[in-house]
Amino acid sequence: MKKKLLIYAHYYAPDVASTGQILQDQAEGMKDKFDVTVICTVPSYTGTIDQKYREKKFYKEQINGVNVIRVPVPEFSKNSKVSRIKNLLAYFFNARKVTKKLGHYDYVFTISQPPIMGGMLGVYGKKKLGAKLIYCIQDFNPEQIEATGYIKLKPLMSIARMLDNRSCRESDLVITVGRDLVETLKTRFAGKPIPNHTVINNWIDEKNIYPLEIDNPGVIEFKEKYGLKNKFIIMYSGNIGLYYDLEGIIKVIEKFKDVKTSDGRDVIFAFVGAGSVLDKLVKYKNEHKMDNTVFIPYQEKNKLIYSLNAADVHWCVNAKGIKGVSCPSKFYGIAGVGKPTIGVLEKGSEIEMLIDEIGCGLVSEPGDYEKVEENIKWFLNKAGNSESAEMGKRGHRYLIEYLTKDISIKKYINSIEHL
Repeated sequence: MKKKLLIYAHYYAPDVASTGQILQDQAEGMKDKFDVTVICTVPSYTGTIDQKYREKKFYKEQINGVNVIRVPVPEFSKNSKVSRIKNLLAYFFNARKVTKKLGHYDYVFTISQPPIMGGMLGVYGKKKLGAKLIYCIQDFNPEQIEATGYIKLKPLMSIARMLDNRSCRESDLVITVGRDLVETLKTRFAGKPIPNHTVINNWIDEKNIYPLEIDNPGVIEFKEKYGLKNKFIIMYSGNIGLYYDLEGIIKVIEKFKDVKTSDGRDVIFAFVGAGSVLDKLVKYKNEHKMDNTVFIPYQEKNKLIYSLNAADVHWCVNAKGIKGVSCPSKFYGIAGVGKPTIGVLEKGSEIEMLIDEIGCGLVSEPGDYEKVEENIKWFLNKAGNSESAEMGKRGHRYLIEYLTKDISIKKYINSIEHL
């Protein structure tokens, strides 16, 4: 008989949050080894909730062999701290209510989202279900909140750190998604026993995200739909939120109005996604008459391969202070389609180290806007050149050898089974 595994996932399919997609891959990848149940919210990543998910106390579904229990949460605005906090608290308390109704589980797996509460849910589930706890830290909080200045109440941050340290201590295994996050874990527990831990990288599903030819019909359709045909496209794809200094980067982009590449193409900067900073970027574009910038909605999962392949170069960025705190998993999608990277990442952060080790892009420090500008110019001067194309190919070769979905999920299975 399979051992039972419970996963707490704030977001889960069909929500497009990157953590939700990773957890779907993980749950479905482990279902042959474990009897997997997921507790998540009703689909709500955009802030709105379909009418069919507004009537019950919880909803049971089965998605590709995984048992899914959805709990209700209120709608929210990504620009409103109060509504977001209400949404997070609703998930936390409703997930606890559902947990009470479950019998024994062998393992509880949780991630560091929602901030602090993901770990606390894991501790609750461990004790309530008599399970071993695996705590996967995608982002360290309150460090991430402090780095972005989203909340500045120091006493509240101290309490949050104390609670998250408890989640780490109570865990049978802490998993981080980058080498730099391990250093943060060690710093937190300096002079004290460090929780049992390991590193397992995030991934992209290389069977669904892979390089396509430029004349692929899906790529052509995407370009034509959003006015990108015959352009040199520098793309940011993902959450347009607080953790990426996009408000600083768009000021650099403004300098490239009416610029052409060495092979004669107009340059367009495409932002694909949504988030709390989107409205500010759109306002800046309109005020500064930036025809070189376009904003595109999130693409459905089955269309993501076309949008990612449409770009000539991709951004992979984090704001200053995010090293050792968060790891931008969008890099794996960039490598998946074999495109070069313009990185804006702190020295010694996981993705900066990968880009440097692989040789698949150019990187500057957050806030070094002169270097960002210089790196953009390098790619414009190399447009159509084999040198930049080879960068992307190196990234894809490395991913296929070391960073596939199957490789990482096998590491998860092995780590859990050896507890």
